[in-house]
Amino acid sequence: MRKYFGTDGIRGRVGDFPITPDFFQKLGWAIGRVLGSKDCGENKVLVGKDTRISGYMFESALEAGISSAGVNVHLLGPLPTPAIAFLTRFSNARAGVVISASHNSFQDNGLKFFGYDGNKLSDDVELEIEEEIEKQQVVVEPRLLGKASRVKHAQEAYIDFCKKSMSNEISVSGMKIVVDCANGAAYQVAPKLLSELGCQVFPIGVSPDGVNINDGVGATSPELLQREVLARKADLGIALDGDADRLIMVDETGAVVDGDELLFIIARYRQHIGGLQGTVIGTEMSNLGLERAITSLGLGFERSKVGDRYVLEKLREGGWSLGGEQSGHIICKDLTPTGDGLISGLQVLEAVISSGDSLSVLKAGMTKLPQRLLNIPINRSIDVERSPKLKAEIERITLRLGQNGRVLLRKSGTEPLIRVMIEGEDLSLVEMLCLELAEEVRLITV
Repeated sequence: MRKYFGTDGIRGRVGDFPITPDFFQKLGWAIGRVLGSKDCGENKVLVGKDTRISGYMFESALEAGISSAGVNVHLLGPLPTPAIAFLTRFSNARAGVVISASHNSFQDNGLKFFGYDGNKLSDDVELEIEEEIEKQQVVVEPRLLGKASRVKHAQEAYIDFCKKSMSNEISVSGMKIVVDCANGAAYQVAPKLLSELGCQVFPIGVSPDGVNINDGVGATSPELLQREVLARKADLGIALDGDADRLIMVDETGAVVDGDELLFIIARYRQHIGGLQGTVIGTEMSNLGLERAITSLGLGFERSKVGDRYVLEKLREGGWSLGGEQSGHIICKDLTPTGDGLISGLQVLEAVISSGDSLSVLKAGMTKLPQRLLNIPINRSIDVERSPKLKAEIERITLRLGQNGRVLLRKSGTEPLIRVMIEGEDLSLVEMLCLELAEEVRLITV
């Protein structure tokens, strides 16, 4: 069992173990020890971050640890998580590390990791790193210390990569777009990319101060974007989260378009142009309406566990190219090996231009079933799958919903929460049953 790594790297509240500078320094040393011994890529590790204030502190600690193991450190500064994945592969580095807590508030921070090929580190490598952390740190002799340097033109390289993901036959020039960068890692890159593509861009969430990341802006809080799209009479709005691997959009009517709907739009477009066959991957949280819409296209649909890591595993196993989460993590595997909010957004823009329809019309091609999600805070470890009382309650609710409904109870992989989700055709019934199940969860977590 892994001690430090979760499903999406390492994450926690700043100051709490293991999110402390001394741990980051020791972790950097362990990363250098393990990856420095691998016969892949040049002897360097790329380090990027988002805009939260603790990133400066952790960047320095990580840099010291990696260089103490004899590995060079290339510092990228604030850049989207998928940009670090791309640049790791592009620059032939041994690994890429992102200092970020994604969509969480500024009080949290963490790390995400990519191997030399731009994919997330394997479980085996993460276990090697964990084992190394437990050892006594030994610094290499002075002449073997790694060097640290700031990387120039990283933004330009990533922007060029994003542009090349688009079809040469489609131009988005002239589109009016509001882009919300969540005061996060894409606050410079996203507006610049869209401007260079010829769009009329209205940026919001582009004034990071170290503590306002994801604060009332971005993919987790699209209300400001909705207002701005209507006020600007824009064609659509794009919302990214703090590290820009998540995408939510707003159509011209001001309505939110979530990850399930975006995944359907991309799937239908790519099937139309001959770039998609086989199976689309969703998760346990994906709306049943998405499954029905995808299968109506003649495509297969499979569900993974929640987490883009598991979506990617399914894509690799089946040799498929498209999958994603309701939260907005969308993976176009033939374009990039990780979820990328900007590249996914560009695919949606292509679909809009190619079809000649508005985003609201494209969204209407999928009908979502009523779904209710409640997050129950917990302050102790609990195995919801082994509770006889919860198991009986889930069986009761499942029978009540029948074949056109679903129940999901799961522990969050990133926050101290139990997620309760009910889905069905009758909204009032769904809401009532979700409240009932949530109350049962609260009772056993007290």
